[in-house]
Amino acid sequence: MFTDIEGYTATMQQNEQHAINLRKRHREVVELATQKYQGKILQYYGDGSLGTFRSAIDAVKCAIEMQLAFRQAPEVPVRIGLHTGDIVYSEEGIIGDGVNISSRIESLAVPGSVLISEKVYDEIKNQPAITTQSLGTFELKNVGKPMEVWAIANPGLQIPEEATLVERKESKKTTIGQENKSPSLSRIVKWAVLLLLLFALGYATWEIILSNHLENQQTAVLPGDQNKSIAVLPLINDSNDSSNVYFVNGLMESVLYNLQKIEDLRVVSRNSVEKYRNNPVSTAQIASELKVGYFVEGSGQKVGDEIMLNIQLIDVSGDRHIWSKQYVRQVDDIFSLQQEVAKSIAGEIEVLITPEEVQQINKVPTDNLIAYDHFLKGVEYYHMRNMEGLIKGIEWFEKAIQEDPEFSVAYANIAIGYYYLDIYRSEKKYAEKINHYADKALLYDDKSSFSLLAKGYYYLNSDQYSMAESYLVKALQFNPNSTEIINALSDFYANYMPDTEKYLKYALKGIRLDIASSDSITASFTYLHVSNALIQTGFVNEALIYVDHSLAYNPENLYSQYVKAYIELAKNGDLEQTKNKLLVVYQKDPSRLDVIQEVGKLYYYLRDYDSAYYYYRKFLDIKNSLKLDVYPGEDGKIAVVMDKTGHKEEARKLMAQYKYYAERDNSIYRNLSLGCFYAYQGDKQKSLERLREFSGEDHFQYWLILFLNDDPMIDKIKDMREYDRIFNALEKKFWQHNQNVATTLKAEGLI
Repeated sequence: MFTDIEGYTATMQQNEQHAINLRKRHREVVELATQKYQGKILQYYGDGSLGTFRSAIDAVKCAIEMQLAFRQAPEVPVRIGLHTGDIVYSEEGIIGDGVNISSRIESLAVPGSVLISEKVYDEIKNQPAITTQSLGTFELKNVGKPMEVWAIANPGLQIPEEATLVERKESKKTTIGQENKSPSLSRIVKWAVLLLLLFALGYATWEIILSNHLENQQTAVLPGDQNKSIAVLPLINDSNDSSNVYFVNGLMESVLYNLQKIEDLRVVSRNSVEKYRNNPVSTAQIASELKVGYFVEGSGQKVGDEIMLNIQLIDVSGDRHIWSKQYVRQVDDIFSLQQEVAKSIAGEIEVLITPEEVQQINKVPTDNLIAYDHFLKGVEYYHMRNMEGLIKGIEWFEKAIQEDPEFSVAYANIAIGYYYLDIYRSEKKYAEKINHYADKALLYDDKSSFSLLAKGYYYLNSDQYSMAESYLVKALQFNPNSTEIINALSDFYANYMPDTEKYLKYALKGIRLDIASSDSITASFTYLHVSNALIQTGFVNEALIYVDHSLAYNPENLYSQYVKAYIELAKNGDLEQTKNKLLVVYQKDPSRLDVIQEVGKLYYYLRDYDSAYYYYRKFLDIKNSLKLDVYPGEDGKIAVVMDKTGHKEEARKLMAQYKYYAERDNSIYRNLSLGCFYAYQGDKQKSLERLREFSGEDHFQYWLILFLNDDPMIDKIKDMREYDRIFNALEKKFWQHNQNVATTLKAEGLI
């Protein structure tokens, strides 16, 4: 059984407390009903749930009781889908036929309805207390054959109308960016990116995973000039041929992409507007959720070789149409159409467009319309944001370059696709392909944000971080509103070349463009990302606000739970209390490698070496069994624990590994790590020399100020006057930097 609260993310953004109350009520009803019918809740997904039952009859009776309960105040708009089939527990989560089909059926439902598969219908059709109504046959995504779907028609339950079903059916077949809420392998790429962002946000010996003050202490403010901000809503497909949806989506994306090239205009991402596809809401609601002054809406169709496009520009402040136009063009005129629409919109808003930006807007990606058609199909698959979409997308981009061997953007997208396929591999498989296709993209257009991003990803993939930085920064110059590039830079300055100021700057820019996420889980991680950037730069109160928002969207986000524990440590300095909070997180999932090492680390700082050994031993066993090359900066602390608990040989090996890592560390923390190493070895002179060198660095993380004096590795030098002088200088520099960052971000309208 899949349940889901419809419109939950939008409700969160309008009235957070009301959304929290709805989710609380949802869980109360689900838990009581599931227990009554002897079911089992396998997992919550922020605004939804997945459960199993002993029989289809019990499941349907439970669903009916849930929906009747949800009709009572406070009414909760819940959709329910049911199927009977196998489920599998894997490293990727809970997967299988039962999970996939029930989630697809649930997506066809409307609030107050219970939809079931034909397999469930066969098991309950002779039950006199249950009435049903066939809704017809549907082609469900990733299901091999068409399937008849039924609605439970008992009194008090809603039955989807035919028009709604057709709309939802078309949406599920063609919409970009919508995905199954099952935590299956289909989400691996999305989760890989999120985990990479959250993977190693603290550096040197105290690595902590995950790593103007806001006036309103209850609401996260997203600043920005709404007078020069715009959202391009999904265009309506006016064609009777649903196979043309990818083409209409391509028109929308091209207009969006051309507007993104204008630095004087803030353009929210496509991900943020996808929620409004087939989900009409008021102008005021869109403005409130997206924080924009204007939005573009319209419709389009392709009939033979003719394109018809209707575009309207709406001024949110007055809820009025300030410009509209109907275009009828031939397909071979598609690029000039896209350029004209973008420039007309920018002209109506009166934004400044530089000659360089005009040149970028006027670019024609290819002269071959067949190649462009293949390209648009590839883009459609990429926006599925899953493994299948990447592989299919690459296939279509390959077809595009076969038609046009000089199609730069197609080459770039192939390289980007292979980068995401490689991103979570310990042994990289596609490095040569990424480099080859990125170079081809640059050969045919070296001033394309896509080409530059692709090459930047190649250098990230091959650990050449200085080169990666130059390409990513240059890519943003050609597309200053690209959320992918902004998030890549935010991740880069968090994980690859740590720079707290730049990390925070890009994290805040990213949330301005892409906070209207399509699901509560993504929104939770987005807020967490900003919270982590804030705490690393010393904005403790603001970090707490954002992490609370993260947990409001998804209370089961364990990352947010233990990051909040560390933020509270920054306020109260109580290591014992922080350790106890992390133990609560650990009990929720004792297999989480990151949580295990965090608990071990806190026992280390508390100098409870026997307890630290227990958790670090578990951490090492899992890490070694899976052959993971992760957390190399932890080896020094683990070596100390091994030494203190009598495991001398293992301590020696780990300390040698730690020194090897520190000597090859290209980040600003290299000298700090070596200073800690020499301090533990008793070489006080070398240790202080390294620490003095490190004191010349800028933009280091707040964790250093919090933990360095508690680190057992420096016990032999921390009573020395020279160490006190160095630490005081670091602390003074950090807080001066904090004030400078606040001034800069205020000037740029980011806080």
